[in-house]
Amino acid sequence: MIKAGTFKGKTIAVFGLGRTGITAALSLQAGGATVLAWDDNAETTEQAKAAGVNIGDLTKADWNDIDELVLSPGVPDKLPEPHWTAEKASAHKVPIICDIEIFAREVMSRAEENRPKIIAITGTNGKSTTTALIGHVLQSCGRDAQIGGNIGRGVLDLERMHAGTHYVIELSSYQLERTASLRANAAVFLNLTPDHLERHGDMDHYEAAKRRIFLNQTQDDTVVIGVDSPEGHRICSELKVSNGRRIIPISGRKSLGHGVCALKGKLYCAQGSKVVEVADLTKAKTLEGVHNWQNAAAAYAAVRSLGIDAQAIGKALVQFPGLAHRMETVGKIVNVRFVNDSKATNADAARQALSSFKDIFWIAGGQAKSDGIEPLEPLFGNIRKAYLIGESGPNFRKTLSKTDVDNKVSGTLEMAVLCALRDALNSDAENPIVLLSPACASFDQYKNFEIRGDAFRDQVNQLQDKFSTASRRESAA
Repeated sequence: MIKAGTFKGKTIAVFGLGRTGITAALSLQAGGATVLAWDDNAETTEQAKAAGVNIGDLTKADWNDIDELVLSPGVPDKLPEPHWTAEKASAHKVPIICDIEIFAREVMSRAEENRPKIIAITGTNGKSTTTALIGHVLQSCGRDAQIGGNIGRGVLDLERMHAGTHYVIELSSYQLERTASLRANAAVFLNLTPDHLERHGDMDHYEAAKRRIFLNQTQDDTVVIGVDSPEGHRICSELKVSNGRRIIPISGRKSLGHGVCALKGKLYCAQGSKVVEVADLTKAKTLEGVHNWQNAAAAYAAVRSLGIDAQAIGKALVQFPGLAHRMETVGKIVNVRFVNDSKATNADAARQALSSFKDIFWIAGGQAKSDGIEPLEPLFGNIRKAYLIGESGPNFRKTLSKTDVDNKVSGTLEMAVLCALRDALNSDAENPIVLLSPACASFDQYKNFEIRGDAFRDQVNQLQDKFSTASRRESAA
C-alpha cells in the first residue's frame, strides 16, 4: 500500500466504500490523516469497518472541520444531479478529489530523482487492453511495473513507490475530472467517442475531462495520441501548437510520416526518414483487429519513450496473453468459436469486434446508451443472426429489422447462447463466431460487465463438457 503522508494532520471525508474507497481510506489513515468514511449502503459500510476503515457518519459531521472530500469516481458531484455529500462539500468550500489525486500528490512530494515513472492511459475504448499490454511489456523487459487505477487494483493499493517503479494507470474521465496534480511521463490518449454524456453533459465537457491527462506535463514528457479519428487528429494538432512536449501520433490503419503505425498487422516506427518494422502483430493471437493494432502502437510508443529497447518491446507485444472480456476466445464446439467481448458497453466498442470477424452470431443488448446500434449499420453484413438480450432487445430488433438482419429477441444470455450455438452449427459457415459484444451496459441484468462475461464463459464451458460427454458416448457405442 502507498501511504498518503502528504495528508498528515488533515481531516478527510471519504464517501463510497467500494474497492478504491477502502484503499483510499486506509492509505490516508496510514499516512496520519483523520478519516471519516461513509457509504449510503449500511452493509458496505460494515464491510469497510471490518477492513479497518475508520467510519464517520457524514450526515452528522461538522463539514467546517473537513479539509477535503474523497468522492468515489462513480458518484456524481454535478450531473445528472449532485450527490448529497457533494452538495455539503460545495456549501462548505471543501475540495472534491479522488484516489488518483492522492497518489499524484504522493509522487510529486518526492525529489524528482526519486520519483517513479508514470504511464497514464485514457480514451473511450481500449484503455484496459492498452494498460494491461503496457504493463506486460514493461514486466517482460525486466521493469518493476505496477498496474492499476480504473483496472484491477486501486492505485493506492499498489506496492510502495521507489525510483525504479513504473506505475501504469488506467484513468477514466470520472477520475480525471477530480485530479489536478498528476504528471504523466507518458500520457496515452487513445480515442474519443460519445460516452458518459449523462455525467459530463456534452462532448465538450467529456473531452475536457479526458484532456486533463496532459496536465502538468513538461518538455521532458511524452504524449501518445491516436489519430485514426478526426477528434484525435484535431487534439494532436492542438497539442503540437500548445507547447514543446514530445508528441507521438499512433494509428492502427494508416501510414504515418512520424509516429507509430500498423499496416496489415505489421507494426512500424517512423522517425525522421527512417521507418523500422518492430513487430508482426498477426502472430499475436490476442491482438486481433485494427483497434488492437492501435493499442499495440500506443503501448510500443509509450514504453519506447522511456528508453527501453525496441526489439525487446516488439517481442513482448507478440507474447501478450490477452485480457478477460476483451475479444477473449473462451471456447470452441466443433467449428464454432465463442468470443467474450463483454467489455463492449457501447456501440463504438462493439464496432471493433464486429469489424474483426465474419459469419458472426451476435449476442447484443442490455442497458443501451444514447447512440444505440445505428452507427454499426455498415458492419451488419458480417452478422449472420443477432440474439438480443435485456431491456434494449425490442429497440435493437427494430434497428436490425430495418436492414433485414435476421434477429431474435432471446431475453436472457443463457437462451441467446443456446440459440446462437444451434444456428451456428446448422449454418454453412466454415468458421462461425458466437460473439458476445453487447454494445450496452450490463446493469439491467448483471452488476457489471465482468459478471456478464463470466456468465457467458461459464455457460460455454458447460456446453463444451456436454458435447464432449456426448462425443465419448457416441465413440463408445
